Amino acid sequence: MTNTVSQPVTIASVTAQDGDRVLRDLQSDVLPRWMKVFGSTAPGTVLGPGQGGLVWLDVVVDSLDDVPDRIEHDIAVELADPSPPLLPKTLTESVAPTDVQKVDPIVIGAPLDGPHWLDGNSCCEVTAHRAAVSPLNGELWAPERFAIDFVALDADGKMFKGDRTKLESYAYYGANVHAVADGKVVAVRTDLPEQTAGANPSGLPIDEYGGNHVVQDIGNGHYAFYAHLQTGDGVKVKVGDDLTKGQVVGLLGNSGNTDGPHLHFHVMDGIDPLVANGLPFEIDSFELESRIASDENLGAVAEAGAAAEYAPNVSAGQRKDESPLYLDIMKFDVGS
Repeated sequence: MTNTVSQPVTIASVTAQDGDRVLRDLQSDVLPRWMKVFGSTAPGTVLGPGQGGLVWLDVVVDSLDDVPDRIEHDIAVELADPSPPLLPKTLTESVAPTDVQKVDPIVIGAPLDGPHWLDGNSCCEVTAHRAAVSPLNGELWAPERFAIDFVALDADGKMFKGDRTKLESYAYYGANVHAVADGKVVAVRTDLPEQTAGANPSGLPIDEYGGNHVVQDIGNGHYAFYAHLQTGDGVKVKVGDDLTKGQVVGLLGNSGNTDGPHLHFHVMDGIDPLVANGLPFEIDSFELESRIASDENLGAVAEAGAAAEYAPNVSAGQRKDESPLYLDIMKFDVGS
């Protein structure tokens, strides 16, 4: 959305519709949670003169048969200084008709092995990943909209023990990272240092955000991105290598834009991890063990070394061809 008038405009609501069927209705009381105003770090629904913003819409239907062919969006706005009839106090417009791509997501293997892997940042909230929409080369790109940050918990539900700034405090640091599918390596970086855990690094050039990484062509316009790997020998492959599913591509590290060891993984539609858009994917098989109880508990686990608190009434068990969700805790078996 872009405000092209010379006064502030408040976005009152955004509604996604299939004809007369309302698919998602974001009113003013919940809209700040799903809206990002360019140039502002605080939640809000006011666009200043010339200012733009984004709204995320997760549209859910009951079955595949209910997926619409086309979605339209009604945006209701309120002007700060109306001047009817050209600029009324309130206005609702139908915009951005969008054809729905009815394409099955790619099904891949797990990039990690073993129990207690936590999805610490992914769909379906407006997390740091989903909100990472970057203006590059004259376009907006959203490579991380389906990205996952994987960390591991130990048997006590802790992410680290001891000094948070020491990489050896994280038992999963150095874990093998596995190829999620067959395919050729098309990009590699190996020369970036490990960061000190416990704080976000400063002064990084944008092309170093992914740290040491591997990009793999997994077919049909899909590229797998394995990021923040260990430096030097922490990357086990080179450009041109033909990988097989399950092969070790590198070791989980803490290079690039990271405040603690983790694997950042996503699938995208291009080779460049920044100038690409993220694509949905499903993992062929995993066991859902549990789920972290809340954002607040995850923060305490990651920052204070607290033990995890688990959500009640989680339907644990085997999952097939599903995408992990934010706060899920999973067991992977790369050898299965």
